[in-house]
Amino acid sequence: MKRLPRNPLLLRAAAAASRVVPGLRAPDLGRGGHEPYFAGLQAALKRAGVAQPTLVVDARRLAANIAAVRQALAPTKLALRVVSKSLPAPKLLEAVMDGGETRRLMVFNGVMLDEIAERFPDSDVLTGRPLPAGQVADFVRRHANDPAPAARPRWLADSVRRLAQYAEIARANEAPLKVNLEIDVGLHRGGLPDLAALAAAIDLAKAEPRLWITGLMGYEPHVLGAASPVAEMGVVQARYGAAVKLLAEKLGSVGGLTLNTAGSGTYPLHLSDEIANEVSIGSAFVMPTHFDLPTLEGHQPAAFIAQPVLKVMDPAIFPRREALSAAYHALDPNSRRGFFLYGGYGDAKVVSPPGLRFSAIYGGRAMLAGSAKVELAQDDFVFMRPTESEGVFLQFGDIAVYDGEDISAWWPTFRIHA
Repeated sequence: MKRLPRNPLLLRAAAAASRVVPGLRAPDLGRGGHEPYFAGLQAALKRAGVAQPTLVVDARRLAANIAAVRQALAPTKLALRVVSKSLPAPKLLEAVMDGGETRRLMVFNGVMLDEIAERFPDSDVLTGRPLPAGQVADFVRRHANDPAPAARPRWLADSVRRLAQYAEIARANEAPLKVNLEIDVGLHRGGLPDLAALAAAIDLAKAEPRLWITGLMGYEPHVLGAASPVAEMGVVQARYGAAVKLLAEKLGSVGGLTLNTAGSGTYPLHLSDEIANEVSIGSAFVMPTHFDLPTLEGHQPAAFIAQPVLKVMDPAIFPRREALSAAYHALDPNSRRGFFLYGGYGDAKVVSPPGLRFSAIYGGRAMLAGSAKVELAQDDFVFMRPTESEGVFLQFGDIAVYDGEDISAWWPTFRIHA
């Protein structure tokens, strides 16, 4: 945001002009206090004695999003694999797995892989990215005598070199390793780039008795940025189909293999997919703002950050510009009141009460500003929506579970991880 001029005479003239020429004055964005939903959530938090920044999950909205996914996948042959990094709390993950009737998980790092093996030993785990050979070797060594399915994950391999590393780990530990081959279906962010590279990877795996090919993975979020996502999805599925055909030729059959694709934003585009047999979904269950997409119109936000208001400045006085504050207010009524929050914003956007925004004049994210119409007092809450769930969910301690009336439970998160 461009800062206003410092010259007092110019500011006073601008303020006077704004009263004469209404078009120069910013519209008042304030519309009172919280709408009923957030007023109810605020009351529930206060009854629960919450007085610190808190991540809230709405249990009813979460259940509705789970139901939306189940309803969408029901008439298809697609199984659900839940992305654990987007739901980084064991009870949250369990709620989605139970509601989605699946034991399939996608895990992205070694820390969570250990926790999943401990908490969900019966789960079918696929790593969501190729993990370093040292981390894989350490996990395989420590779980050598663990018969649980989660202790035998499907390791994602994106190159012949990494597959050779995994083969060496399998030989050193005298333990078979399941591998899913990552193929590049158009994202160009890694994976086997073409059919020749895929053929070489398959041949290497076939030559090593302790490497078992258990499927493919082709991730395609780039389709949402295409001029025609549907047309681009056709290209993706053609590439995926060619890879499956080659795999069948090399192995004799793809029966029983995991043919994974999609993400939260793209799973609705796969509902008529005749090639893949499972989709990965995580963020669509809680709906951070990055997933406000046309493909997810049937989903609703289910996660919020509640920020206590520590101080209210009315009128807002801007540092080093005390004498000019009135002129700012005249030009922009949305700068009239200032609100200082507890802090720990994460990557989030303010959603309630309406009309609040961080003051660029005051500096960074130090103060929220709003008009005189914004009804907000000390010890009230400002509500934000996280832009993403992974990372942000781990910044606030235990997650408060809102059942529509009260805070009915607290869900500890997984350990902080990369």
